[in-house]
Amino acid sequence: MTTAARAPRTTARASRPFRYLLGSEAASLSGSAVSTIALPTLAVLELHASTTQVAVLAFLGQLPSTIALWAGAVSDRHAQRPQLIASDLAAAAALVTIPAAALTGVLTIGHLYAVTIVLGTAKTVHDAAAISLLPALVESHQLQNANSRLGAASSVADSAGSNAGAALVGAFGPARSVLADAASFIISALLLWRIRIPERAAGRPTEQRGLARDIIDGVRYVLGQPTIRTVIAALSALSFGLAVMNTYWAYYLLTALGTSPTALGVIMGVGGAGSLAGALLAPRLAARIGLGATIITGFAVSPLAQVPLLLAAPGPGWQITLATALAVQLFWATASGTSQRSLRQALCDPRFQGRMQAASTTVTAGARPLAAATAGILVLLLDVRTTLTVGAVLQIVPVALLLASPVRTLRSMPLPPATVDVPPAREGGTRARP
Repeated sequence: MTTAARAPRTTARASRPFRYLLGSEAASLSGSAVSTIALPTLAVLELHASTTQVAVLAFLGQLPSTIALWAGAVSDRHAQRPQLIASDLAAAAALVTIPAAALTGVLTIGHLYAVTIVLGTAKTVHDAAAISLLPALVESHQLQNANSRLGAASSVADSAGSNAGAALVGAFGPARSVLADAASFIISALLLWRIRIPERAAGRPTEQRGLARDIIDGVRYVLGQPTIRTVIAALSALSFGLAVMNTYWAYYLLTALGTSPTALGVIMGVGGAGSLAGALLAPRLAARIGLGATIITGFAVSPLAQVPLLLAAPGPGWQITLATALAVQLFWATASGTSQRSLRQALCDPRFQGRMQAASTTVTAGARPLAAATAGILVLLLDVRTTLTVGAVLQIVPVALLLASPVRTLRSMPLPPATVDVPPAREGGTRARP
């Protein structure tokens, strides 16, 4: 595969619009990390949710990923900035209802279900629009640097948000703590409002076409790209295994291992530090050991990092071990994620960026509701620990997929592709134009 020539030394941070996007992502992600602590604590410790209700909550959180293809088609067709702002404001409005309901004594697990669906829908729309917008904010040679900075911001936000979430839950209770997340979405929307880019970069359609046809063309494009297709398949397999575990991860720590909400936040915060290091070092790792090796190592470390959880017992010693394992896992996961995301963006025709990401979200995040349902069934037939073991074993599958793919021999970032036409979804239609 042909590789790119040496890139100019300018970084993505030189772009003011990118700095606003970076700040927006950092704000919303830090708030969401607070909710990652507050919502499970609220469900398990205050609403006394059963294992079935915990599985339903996880299932509903991933269900909105089923509209990813629609969101991707819309993001390629219309200006992305209004979509990002609207999704942030919708998420903020939904979160505010939680402390309001708790204050009046009417908060139920059903209310959490509804808020979870709104948050998942907003995230799906946001992610599709953001990945479409990014290539319009930076030069092509800055994509890996931009994704590295976004990954670093995400890691800092997760770490800071998790620790803040633990402190807020302890000081104010889980219901009122989600107000911090609502505020973060409002800040994010304000930063996005300040982005100014030429209208030509907004992804307007060149002809009147139905969204269904746009979606079909996007899926056909992705299926015709071997490397993109293989990476997305591996992501989907990894996502399924992780989602089986994540359905009961917090529940297992809070109950079977006796971890306090504060300790849970600390464990996640340490993991966030590992993720930050992985994001910052991703370009150096890819340059030293190769882009393909960085991607595959990130997938391979994931099942190995689950072993301490399966062996853990209550006590601070095991909590330190779990925090360390999570940090190692997230270091490589973020380095790998930053690299594979940049690879997919570099290989993808600009007209299909949103739909490419939507296809990835559909099969990746779309596997999670099925995984949550599978976890719910497994825990009824077996137990929580055995269900976690099944999830860990499933994470071996994507490693095999990548080792048998062209990713294994990829040393550096490939050149952007030439723009090509994709056959229309229906005979007699007008071909897509560059």
